[in-house]
Amino acid sequence: MSFDLHAIQAALGEERLDGWLFYDHHFRDAIAYRVLKVRPAMCTRRWYYLIPAVGEPAKLVHRIEMRNLDGLPGDRRVYSTWQEQREGLKQMLEGKRRVAMEYSALNDIPYVGLVDAGTVELVRRFGVEVVSSADLVQLFEARWSVEALALHLEAGKVVHESVRHGFQMIREAVKSGKSIGEYEVQQEIAGLLDAKGLEADEPPLVAANAHCSDPHYSPTSNTSAPIRAGDFVLLDIFAKRKAAGAVYFDITWTGYVGETAPKKFADVFDIVREARDAAVALVREARQQGRELRGYEVDDAARGVIRGRGYGDYFIHRTGHSIGEDVHGNGANMDNFETHDDRKIISGTCFSIEPGIYLPEFGVRSEVNVYVEERDARVTGEIQQRLVPILAAPF
Repeated sequence: MSFDLHAIQAALGEERLDGWLFYDHHFRDAIAYRVLKVRPAMCTRRWYYLIPAVGEPAKLVHRIEMRNLDGLPGDRRVYSTWQEQREGLKQMLEGKRRVAMEYSALNDIPYVGLVDAGTVELVRRFGVEVVSSADLVQLFEARWSVEALALHLEAGKVVHESVRHGFQMIREAVKSGKSIGEYEVQQEIAGLLDAKGLEADEPPLVAANAHCSDPHYSPTSNTSAPIRAGDFVLLDIFAKRKAAGAVYFDITWTGYVGETAPKKFADVFDIVREARDAAVALVREARQQGRELRGYEVDDAARGVIRGRGYGDYFIHRTGHSIGEDVHGNGANMDNFETHDDRKIISGTCFSIEPGIYLPEFGVRSEVNVYVEERDARVTGEIQQRLVPILAAPF
Protein backbone atom coordinates (compact mmCIF):
# COMPACT_ATOMS: atom_id res chain seq x y z
CA MET A 1 0.00 0.00 0.00
CA SER A 2 1.42 3.35 -1.04
CA PHE A 3 1.31 6.56 0.97
CA ASP A 4 -1.29 9.22 0.20
CA LEU A 5 0.62 11.73 -1.94
CA HIS A 6 -2.35 14.06 -2.32
CA ALA A 7 -2.88 14.26 1.46
CA ILE A 8 0.79 14.99 2.14
CA GLN A 9 0.90 17.70 -0.51
CA ALA A 10 -2.27 19.27 0.88
CA ALA A 11 -0.69 19.34 4.34
CA LEU A 12 2.49 20.90 2.94
CA GLY A 13 0.38 23.62 1.36
CA GLU A 14 -1.39 24.34 4.65
CA GLU A 15 1.96 24.60 6.45
CA ARG A 16 3.38 26.83 3.67
CA LEU A 17 6.22 24.42 3.01
CA ASP A 18 7.84 23.73 -0.34
CA GLY A 19 8.42 20.07 0.42
CA TRP A 20 9.13 17.23 2.83
CA LEU A 21 12.62 15.79 2.44
CA PHE A 22 13.16 12.26 3.71
CA TYR A 23 16.65 10.90 4.16
CA ASP A 24 18.18 7.78 5.63
CA HIS A 25 21.36 5.80 6.10
CA HIS A 26 21.57 2.44 7.91
CA PHE A 27 17.86 2.46 8.85
CA ARG A 28 18.15 5.34 11.31
CA ASP A 29 14.82 6.99 10.46
CA ALA A 30 11.99 4.59 11.26
CA ILE A 31 9.47 7.40 10.75
CA ALA A 32 10.39 7.69 7.07
CA TYR A 33 9.68 4.04 6.40
CA ARG A 34 6.33 4.12 8.17
CA VAL A 35 5.16 7.30 6.45
CA LEU A 36 6.38 6.27 3.00
CA LYS A 37 5.33 2.62 3.47
CA VAL A 38 8.57 1.30 2.00
CA ARG A 39 11.35 -0.84 3.45
CA PRO A 40 14.53 -1.46 1.41
CA ALA A 41 16.32 -4.76 1.84
CA MET A 42 19.56 -2.88 2.51
CA CYS A 43 20.49 0.67 3.43
CA THR A 44 24.28 0.89 3.44
CA ARG A 45 24.23 3.98 1.22
CA ARG A 46 22.39 7.28 1.65
CA TRP A 47 19.06 7.85 -0.06
CA TYR A 48 16.85 10.95 -0.33
CA TYR A 49 13.19 11.32 -1.23
CA LEU A 50 11.54 14.70 -1.75
CA ILE A 51 7.78 15.19 -1.76
CA PRO A 52 7.17 18.71 -3.12
CA ALA A 53 4.08 20.73 -2.24
CA VAL A 54 3.29 20.75 -5.95
CA GLY A 55 4.44 18.34 -8.64
CA GLU A 56 6.07 14.93 -8.77
CA PRO A 57 8.33 13.56 -6.02
CA ALA A 58 12.01 12.93 -6.70
CA LYS A 59 14.40 10.18 -5.57
CA LEU A 60 18.16 10.18 -5.14
CA VAL A 61 19.75 6.77 -4.59
CA HIS A 62 23.18 5.18 -4.85
CA ARG A 63 23.94 3.09 -7.93
CA ILE A 64 24.76 0.08 -5.73
CA GLU A 65 21.31 0.32 -4.12
CA MET A 66 19.42 2.04 -6.87
CA ARG A 67 16.23 0.03 -6.32
CA ASN A 68 15.89 1.10 -2.68
CA LEU A 69 12.90 3.37 -3.28
CA ASP A 70 11.20 1.29 -5.95
CA GLY A 71 7.46 1.43 -5.54
CA LEU A 72 7.46 5.12 -4.64
CA PRO A 73 6.31 7.62 -7.29
CA GLY A 74 8.73 10.09 -8.80
CA ASP A 75 11.80 10.44 -11.00
CA ARG A 76 14.94 8.63 -9.92
CA ARG A 77 18.41 10.15 -9.85
CA VAL A 78 21.46 8.02 -9.09
CA TYR A 79 24.92 8.82 -7.76
CA SER A 80 28.16 7.06 -6.95
CA THR A 81 30.60 9.67 -5.69
CA TRP A 82 30.04 12.15 -2.87
CA GLN A 83 30.31 14.93 -5.44
CA GLU A 84 27.46 13.41 -7.46
CA GLN A 85 25.47 12.93 -4.29
CA ARG A 86 25.72 16.60 -3.35
CA GLU A 87 25.00 17.79 -6.86
CA GLY A 88 22.00 15.49 -7.11
CA LEU A 89 20.60 16.76 -3.82
CA LYS A 90 21.17 20.35 -4.91
CA GLN A 91 19.20 19.73 -8.10
CA MET A 92 16.35 18.09 -6.16
CA LEU A 93 16.07 21.13 -3.93
CA GLU A 94 16.34 23.74 -6.67
CA GLY A 95 13.68 26.40 -6.24
CA LYS A 96 12.74 25.23 -2.75
CA ARG A 97 12.93 27.70 0.15
CA ARG A 98 11.50 25.78 3.12
CA VAL A 99 11.42 22.00 3.53
CA ALA A 100 10.48 19.79 6.45
CA MET A 101 12.81 17.09 7.71
CA GLU A 102 12.94 14.81 10.76
CA TYR A 103 14.62 17.62 12.66
CA SER A 104 13.81 19.48 15.87
CA ALA A 105 15.23 22.90 16.67
CA LEU A 106 17.42 22.67 19.78
CA ASN A 107 16.36 19.01 19.90
CA ASP A 108 13.20 20.04 21.74
CA ILE A 109 11.41 16.95 20.40
CA PRO A 110 14.12 14.27 20.21
CA TYR A 111 11.64 11.61 19.05
CA VAL A 112 11.50 13.44 15.71
CA GLY A 113 15.09 14.73 15.62
CA LEU A 114 16.50 11.85 13.59
CA VAL A 115 18.41 13.63 10.82
CA ASP A 116 22.10 14.22 11.63
CA ALA A 117 23.42 17.77 11.96
CA GLY A 118 25.71 17.40 8.96
CA THR A 119 22.84 16.60 6.61
CA VAL A 120 20.90 19.60 7.90
CA GLU A 121 23.99 21.74 7.28
CA LEU A 122 24.24 20.40 3.76
CA VAL A 123 20.63 21.23 2.93
CA ARG A 124 21.04 24.70 4.39
CA ARG A 125 24.14 25.21 2.25
CA PHE A 126 21.86 25.08 -0.78
CA GLY A 127 19.91 28.06 0.57
CA VAL A 128 17.03 25.95 1.90
CA GLU A 129 15.51 26.49 5.34
CA VAL A 130 14.98 23.26 7.29
CA VAL A 131 11.95 23.14 9.59
CA SER A 132 10.67 20.35 11.80
CA SER A 133 8.38 17.71 10.34
CA ALA A 134 6.95 17.05 13.84
CA ASP A 135 3.38 18.13 13.07
CA LEU A 136 3.45 16.44 9.65
CA VAL A 137 4.61 13.22 11.31
CA GLN A 138 1.59 13.41 13.59
CA LEU A 139 -0.76 13.69 10.66
CA PHE A 140 0.60 10.67 8.83
CA GLU A 141 2.01 8.56 11.64
CA ALA A 142 0.06 9.16 14.85
CA ARG A 143 -3.59 9.30 13.77
CA TRP A 144 -5.57 6.12 14.26
CA SER A 145 -7.90 4.40 11.85
CA VAL A 146 -11.36 3.30 12.95
CA GLU A 147 -9.98 -0.24 13.07
CA ALA A 148 -7.07 0.79 15.29
CA LEU A 149 -9.40 2.45 17.79
CA ALA A 150 -11.55 -0.70 17.90
CA LEU A 151 -8.45 -2.84 18.59
CA HIS A 152 -7.41 -0.40 21.32
CA LEU A 153 -10.79 -0.70 23.03
CA GLU A 154 -10.67 -4.49 22.78
CA ALA A 155 -7.21 -4.54 24.34
CA GLY A 156 -8.42 -2.23 27.09
CA LYS A 157 -10.98 -4.71 28.32
CA VAL A 158 -8.29 -7.35 28.80
CA VAL A 159 -5.83 -4.89 30.35
CA HIS A 160 -8.40 -3.81 32.93
CA GLU A 161 -9.20 -7.45 33.59
CA SER A 162 -5.50 -8.08 34.20
CA VAL A 163 -5.34 -5.23 36.73
CA ARG A 164 -8.22 -6.74 38.67
CA HIS A 165 -6.61 -10.16 38.41
CA GLY A 166 -3.32 -8.84 39.79
CA PHE A 167 -4.98 -7.26 42.82
CA GLN A 168 -7.09 -10.39 43.35
CA MET A 169 -3.97 -12.57 43.25
CA ILE A 170 -2.37 -10.44 45.97
CA ARG A 171 -5.57 -10.50 48.05
CA GLU A 172 -5.90 -14.29 47.95
CA ALA A 173 -2.25 -14.87 48.82
CA VAL A 174 -2.18 -12.43 51.74
CA LYS A 175 -5.55 -13.62 53.09
CA SER A 176 -4.35 -17.24 53.06
CA GLY A 177 -0.95 -16.47 54.55
CA LYS A 178 1.00 -17.44 51.42
CA SER A 179 4.08 -15.51 50.33
CA ILE A 180 3.83 -13.52 47.12
CA GLY A 181 6.16 -11.07 45.40
CA GLU A 182 6.27 -8.50 42.63
CA TYR A 183 7.79 -10.88 40.10
CA GLU A 184 5.11 -13.54 40.62
CA VAL A 185 2.35 -11.02 40.04
CA GLN A 186 4.13 -9.64 36.98
CA GLN A 187 4.53 -13.07 35.41
CA GLU A 188 0.93 -14.02 36.16
CA ILE A 189 -0.36 -10.87 34.49
CA ALA A 190 1.96 -11.33 31.50
CA GLY A 191 0.65 -14.87 31.08
CA LEU A 192 -2.95 -13.72 31.21
CA LEU A 193 -2.35 -11.03 28.58
CA ASP A 194 -0.70 -13.56 26.28
CA ALA A 195 -3.47 -16.10 26.74
CA LYS A 196 -6.06 -13.44 25.90
CA GLY A 197 -4.35 -12.53 22.63
CA LEU A 198 -2.36 -9.47 23.70
CA GLU A 199 1.35 -8.70 23.39
CA ALA A 200 3.85 -6.09 24.58
CA ASP A 201 7.50 -5.24 24.03
CA GLU A 202 8.17 -5.48 27.77
CA PRO A 203 6.49 -7.17 30.74
CA PRO A 204 4.07 -5.19 32.92
CA LEU A 205 5.39 -3.13 35.81
CA VAL A 206 4.54 -4.38 39.29
CA ALA A 207 5.96 -2.47 42.25
CA ALA A 208 5.53 -2.31 46.01
CA ASN A 209 6.35 0.48 48.45
CA ALA A 210 9.63 2.28 47.60
CA HIS A 211 9.83 0.49 44.24
CA CYS A 212 6.71 2.49 43.25
CA SER A 213 8.87 5.61 43.43
CA ASP A 214 10.91 4.44 40.43
CA PRO A 215 8.57 5.16 37.47
CA HIS A 216 10.24 2.52 35.26
CA TYR A 217 10.93 -0.12 37.88
CA SER A 218 10.26 -3.62 36.60
CA PRO A 219 10.85 -6.62 38.86
CA THR A 220 13.07 -9.55 38.01
CA SER A 221 13.44 -12.81 39.87
CA ASN A 222 16.46 -11.27 41.61
CA THR A 223 15.04 -7.85 42.48
CA SER A 224 11.48 -8.88 43.35
CA ALA A 225 10.23 -7.61 46.68
CA PRO A 226 7.59 -9.40 48.76
CA ILE A 227 4.07 -7.98 48.94
CA ARG A 228 2.51 -8.08 52.40
CA ALA A 229 -0.38 -6.61 54.34
CA GLY A 230 0.08 -2.87 54.79
CA ASP A 231 2.03 -2.43 51.54
CA PHE A 232 1.40 0.07 48.76
CA VAL A 233 1.19 -1.51 45.27
CA LEU A 234 1.40 -0.06 41.74
CA LEU A 235 0.43 -1.91 38.54
CA ASP A 236 1.37 -0.39 35.16
CA ILE A 237 -0.06 -2.60 32.41
CA PHE A 238 0.40 -1.95 28.69
CA ALA A 239 -0.39 -4.24 25.78
CA LYS A 240 -1.98 -4.44 22.34
CA ARG A 241 -3.83 -7.01 20.28
CA LYS A 242 -1.78 -9.51 18.31
CA ALA A 243 -3.03 -8.10 15.03
CA ALA A 244 -1.72 -5.97 12.18
CA GLY A 245 -2.19 -2.28 12.90
CA ALA A 246 -2.98 -2.82 16.57
CA VAL A 247 -2.24 0.02 18.99
CA TYR A 248 -1.46 -0.04 22.70
CA PHE A 249 -3.65 0.38 25.75
CA ASP A 250 -1.58 1.66 28.71
CA ILE A 251 -2.83 2.29 32.25
CA THR A 252 -1.56 2.51 35.82
CA TRP A 253 -3.56 1.70 38.94
CA THR A 254 -2.52 1.73 42.59
CA GLY A 255 -3.77 -0.02 45.70
CA TYR A 256 -3.21 -0.64 49.39
CA VAL A 257 -2.93 -4.15 50.83
CA GLY A 258 -5.61 -3.64 53.44
CA GLU A 259 -9.30 -2.93 53.75
CA THR A 260 -8.93 0.84 54.15
CA ALA A 261 -6.02 2.95 52.88
CA PRO A 262 -4.23 5.11 55.48
CA LYS A 263 -4.61 8.87 55.09
CA LYS A 264 -0.99 9.40 53.99
CA PHE A 265 -1.60 7.21 50.92
CA ALA A 266 -5.13 8.41 50.18
CA ASP A 267 -4.18 12.10 50.37
CA VAL A 268 -1.37 11.75 47.82
CA PHE A 269 -3.60 9.71 45.52
CA ASP A 270 -6.25 12.42 45.68
CA ILE A 271 -3.75 15.06 44.55
CA VAL A 272 -2.60 12.89 41.64
CA ARG A 273 -6.21 12.21 40.67
CA GLU A 274 -6.95 15.94 40.73
CA ALA A 275 -3.95 16.62 38.47
CA ARG A 276 -5.02 13.86 36.08
CA ASP A 277 -8.57 15.16 35.89
CA ALA A 278 -7.41 18.75 35.35
CA ALA A 279 -5.35 17.66 32.33
CA VAL A 280 -8.21 15.62 30.86
CA ALA A 281 -10.66 18.48 31.41
CA LEU A 282 -8.35 20.93 29.60
CA VAL A 283 -8.14 18.67 26.55
CA ARG A 284 -11.91 18.16 26.45
CA GLU A 285 -12.62 21.87 26.89
CA ALA A 286 -10.24 22.85 24.09
CA ARG A 287 -11.73 20.34 21.66
CA GLN A 288 -15.30 21.32 22.49
CA GLN A 289 -14.46 25.00 21.98
CA GLY A 290 -12.51 24.35 18.78
CA ARG A 291 -9.44 25.92 20.38
CA GLU A 292 -5.88 24.95 19.45
CA LEU A 293 -4.03 23.16 22.24
CA ARG A 294 -0.44 21.98 22.40
CA GLY A 295 1.19 19.22 24.37
CA TYR A 296 3.14 21.41 26.76
CA GLU A 297 -0.06 23.15 27.91
CA VAL A 298 -1.55 19.87 29.11
CA ASP A 299 1.59 19.13 31.10
CA ASP A 300 1.37 22.59 32.64
CA ALA A 301 -2.21 21.91 33.76
CA ALA A 302 -1.38 18.69 35.59
CA ARG A 303 1.94 19.92 36.96
CA GLY A 304 0.33 23.12 38.22
CA VAL A 305 -1.99 21.14 40.47
CA ILE A 306 0.83 19.09 41.96
CA ARG A 307 3.10 22.10 42.41
CA GLY A 308 0.28 24.02 44.03
CA ARG A 309 -0.07 21.27 46.64
CA GLY A 310 3.64 21.36 47.44
CA TYR A 311 4.77 18.19 45.65
CA GLY A 312 6.29 19.66 42.51
CA ASP A 313 9.75 18.26 43.21
CA TYR A 314 8.28 14.75 43.34
CA PHE A 315 6.66 14.81 39.89
CA ILE A 316 9.72 13.72 37.93
CA HIS A 317 8.46 12.90 34.43
CA ARG A 318 6.22 14.29 31.72
CA THR A 319 2.45 14.14 32.14
CA GLY A 320 1.85 11.86 29.17
CA HIS A 321 3.08 10.30 25.95
CA SER A 322 1.67 9.58 22.53
CA ILE A 323 0.29 6.07 22.04
CA GLY A 324 0.41 4.10 18.79
CA GLU A 325 1.62 0.80 17.44
CA ASP A 326 4.53 1.40 19.80
CA VAL A 327 3.55 2.14 23.38
CA HIS A 328 5.37 5.47 23.01
CA GLY A 329 4.06 6.79 19.70
CA ASN A 330 5.10 9.62 17.41
CA GLY A 331 2.35 12.10 18.19
CA ALA A 332 2.40 14.98 20.64
CA ASN A 333 3.54 14.22 24.16
CA MET A 334 2.03 16.03 27.13
CA ASP A 335 5.36 17.50 28.11
CA ASN A 336 6.80 20.79 29.26
CA PHE A 337 9.23 19.14 31.66
CA GLU A 338 11.55 16.69 29.94
CA THR A 339 11.03 18.48 26.61
CA HIS A 340 9.06 21.48 25.40
CA ASP A 341 6.53 19.78 23.15
CA ASP A 342 4.71 22.43 21.15
CA ARG A 343 3.04 20.00 18.76
CA LYS A 344 -0.68 20.53 18.26
CA ILE A 345 -3.12 18.05 19.73
CA ILE A 346 -5.06 16.78 16.73
CA SER A 347 -8.08 14.56 16.19
CA GLY A 348 -7.58 10.86 15.68
CA THR A 349 -4.63 10.65 18.09
CA CYS A 350 -4.33 9.11 21.52
CA PHE A 351 -2.03 9.77 24.46
CA SER A 352 -1.64 8.95 28.11
CA ILE A 353 -2.33 11.28 30.99
CA GLU A 354 -0.28 9.94 33.91
CA PRO A 355 0.82 12.43 36.56
CA GLY A 356 2.65 11.05 39.57
CA ILE A 357 4.09 11.89 42.97
CA TYR A 358 7.13 9.82 43.91
CA LEU A 359 8.06 10.03 47.58
CA PRO A 360 10.96 8.08 49.11
CA GLU A 361 8.74 5.45 50.73
CA PHE A 362 6.06 5.09 48.01
CA GLY A 363 4.96 6.58 44.71
CA VAL A 364 1.53 7.21 43.20
CA ARG A 365 0.73 7.38 39.50
CA SER A 366 -2.70 7.36 37.88
CA GLU A 367 -2.73 6.74 34.14
CA VAL A 368 -5.55 6.89 31.62
CA ASN A 369 -5.61 6.99 27.83
CA VAL A 370 -7.26 9.95 26.08
CA TYR A 371 -8.52 9.62 22.51
CA VAL A 372 -9.04 12.91 20.66
CA GLU A 373 -12.15 13.31 18.55
CA GLU A 374 -13.04 16.12 16.17
CA ARG A 375 -14.95 18.18 18.75
CA ASP A 376 -14.30 16.31 21.99
CA ALA A 377 -11.95 13.89 23.73
CA ARG A 378 -12.59 10.86 25.91
CA VAL A 379 -10.89 8.54 28.32
CA THR A 380 -11.05 5.14 26.66
CA GLY A 381 -11.14 2.96 29.77
CA GLU A 382 -12.14 2.86 33.40
CA ILE A 383 -11.01 5.76 35.59
CA GLN A 384 -9.62 5.07 39.06
CA GLN A 385 -11.29 7.32 41.61
CA ARG A 386 -9.74 5.99 44.83
CA LEU A 387 -7.00 3.67 45.94
CA VAL A 388 -7.97 0.02 45.56
CA PRO A 389 -8.45 -1.55 49.02
CA ILE A 390 -6.89 -4.84 48.00
CA LEU A 391 -8.04 -6.88 51.01
CA ALA A 392 -11.63 -5.61 50.86
CA ALA A 393 -14.27 -7.71 49.17
CA PRO A 394 -15.37 -6.63 46.70
CA PHE A 395 -12.69 -4.03 46.01
